[in-house]
Amino acid sequence: MSLKLKDLTKYKDVVIQCHDNPDADAIASAYALQWYFKQQGTDATIVYGGLNPISKCNLVLLTRYIGIQAKHIKKRFRRPELLVTVDCQYGERNVMHLNADHVAVIDHHQIRRDQILPELSEVRSNYGSCSTVLYELLKAEGYDINVNPENKASREPTTLATALYYGLSTDTDGFSTINHPSDKDLRDYANYSELDFNLLRNSNISEEELEIAADALKSTYYGNGSNYAIIGAKPCDPNLLGLIADMLLEVNNLKTCFVYCIFEDYVKFSVRSCVKEVRANELADYISSGLGGGGGHIVKAGGKLDRELLEEAGVSYTKKGVHNLIIKRFDDYFSNTKIIYAGDYKEDTSKMQLYRKIDTPVGYVLSTQIAKEGERLQVRTLEGDVDVTASEDTYILFGVEGEPYPVARKKFEKSYTLSKKRYTYPGKARPSILNYSNSKILDVVKKIRMCIASGGQTIYAKKLDERVKIFPKWDQNHYYLGVPGDYLAVRSDDPYDLYIIAGRIFPQTYEEVTNTADKAE
Repeated sequence: MSLKLKDLTKYKDVVIQCHDNPDADAIASAYALQWYFKQQGTDATIVYGGLNPISKCNLVLLTRYIGIQAKHIKKRFRRPELLVTVDCQYGERNVMHLNADHVAVIDHHQIRRDQILPELSEVRSNYGSCSTVLYELLKAEGYDINVNPENKASREPTTLATALYYGLSTDTDGFSTINHPSDKDLRDYANYSELDFNLLRNSNISEEELEIAADALKSTYYGNGSNYAIIGAKPCDPNLLGLIADMLLEVNNLKTCFVYCIFEDYVKFSVRSCVKEVRANELADYISSGLGGGGGHIVKAGGKLDRELLEEAGVSYTKKGVHNLIIKRFDDYFSNTKIIYAGDYKEDTSKMQLYRKIDTPVGYVLSTQIAKEGERLQVRTLEGDVDVTASEDTYILFGVEGEPYPVARKKFEKSYTLSKKRYTYPGKARPSILNYSNSKILDVVKKIRMCIASGGQTIYAKKLDERVKIFPKWDQNHYYLGVPGDYLAVRSDDPYDLYIIAGRIFPQTYEEVTNTADKAE
């Protein structure tokens, strides 16, 4: 998965799609891509879905400033030769489904575990904005965002640079959450119009929206002892929910917040978190599970609850009914989730069953075969994202369904034997391993070789009846998530080495040790 803008130029009928209720980053990114197509002699159309057309003050100003016509669609749209989704991924719940002959994706959000991206995709999940992704894609094609093609000698700020700069600013809380070097490059390089940027930045809320925010803040619900808050706002532009959530999170001792509003057919919500123990995207998914959909970033996320699904679940579609449901799910989330910091925690294995590893063919690759020594990698496991550093001491294993997870050389050599047989990757979607140095999802399948999980390795394990988050010894900033039906596993030779095994994977890889003599071994 590695997209170059020139790969798209063979298509002449192009539609660029933003997520429903687009924000500034989506609009700026769509404009940048439309600008590129224009340089190639192609007129691309920008569209977006959602209940209402763009009405938020700063977004109306932004579309006027950059001079684009973004078409609001409610039901159907013609089938284009190429559809490019920007700042979102094709097939997501917050992206109106459109049919197209060919689909491409340009985004910076996390890739869902079950998401299968089209071949023409560029997703840089650790970038602060999609605007940065477009900035780099344009740069790779030789385009300077600070140069006006119609007057290359001019040193005046360009509309393109201002739009991308503003898109980055809005998605990184005014640059306060910038981490990636590429985001910093756009911030520092863009020759933006300070006058226009300041006008856009200071036009976020109308007088009516300010009143909505003020009324909402007066009715804040604080969770008992859980450091979270919930607010129900009057129907408003969904982008306002994020602004209220950002404001709420600045309250002392609040670590997580949830802001929502009820529309005729659905409930729109925004989630914020500023602690490593709660990933906003995971919380959004939990709150909306079975009732809609949610996702986003680790610190910022959102989603919606469908009225039809709520009513089918017996929830009264009233302010009180929806509010009570959200409170219940929040309480369940915090009260029924156990957090374990491996290395500081020793599990009592006396009441756990002993299991033996089955001789199972799986895959492996040495981390330095896919990245340079010292480069940081994000491995997307079934239980969560794990960061590792490429080295001769770190392997990436691929389980019975092709699921990746890191393992130390010492453990690998003890538990696995190499095989000369040809390895066939069993997964439906390619494994997601992100190289932080260039923000590329690595294409590793062709480099995977077969190994055999040596029979005899034993673990203690128990089936979970609650949610468990484990911060592994090698990564104290990202947790593995286990849900009821998954297994908590502890190596029999290291009681501090705890991890999660997915429920459907466990019986394919382990068998119960029942013989007393076997246990003695």
